[in-house]
Amino acid sequence: MRLRTYCAEVARVRRKAFADVEYWGRPVPSFGDPLARVLVVGLAPGAHGSNRTGRPFTGDGSGDFLFPALYDTGFASQPKAFSRDDGMKLTGLWINSVVRCAPPANKPTPEELRNCAPWLDEEIRLLKNLRVVLCLGKIAFDGFLAHQLRAGQLPARAGFVFRHGAEYALPSGLILMASYHPSLQNTNTGRLTRPMFLAIFNRARELVT
Repeated sequence: MRLRTYCAEVARVRRKAFADVEYWGRPVPSFGDPLARVLVVGLAPGAHGSNRTGRPFTGDGSGDFLFPALYDTGFASQPKAFSRDDGMKLTGLWINSVVRCAPPANKPTPEELRNCAPWLDEEIRLLKNLRVVLCLGKIAFDGFLAHQLRAGQLPARAGFVFRHGAEYALPSGLILMASYHPSLQNTNTGRLTRPMFLAIFNRARELVT
């Protein structure tokens, strides 16, 4: 309820720069290639990004950093994403998130993560060609491991440490990768650089070819 109230209020008030734009203001559906071998798991829609455009990582600084990397590594048809109707196509890659509605301060509660978990579980079940899961940020990393535990694919959470560039072979046969989230907080400070991000996606490409 908190997330739905927040999303609706953000869509009603709007940011000044988007005052004349009609916001999506609802849970944001996942996006990509149903035959994907690589899954990118994010945190949640941005309040004035995906919550406005209705597509993951579209219309905010995180997407401005992500999509050029996807384009340069052959996963995206174009380097820029600004709306659901911009013609963007993904090949071999699917994007979803552990939370489907924008949370205040980008911090979902444990209950909100649990409430969104069935959608994550079902999407992963339907991605029959999946081989690599790349989690952007620790919350996404922890959320995917929680999925593996729920699915009975992982005996315990212990031993999996989030760090940029981490790579784990899972009992399920999937390869789990981790990256810092491409938030402005990380990219503007140099914690996550473009070469670092490109290396992650090039490695994902290498693992599925």
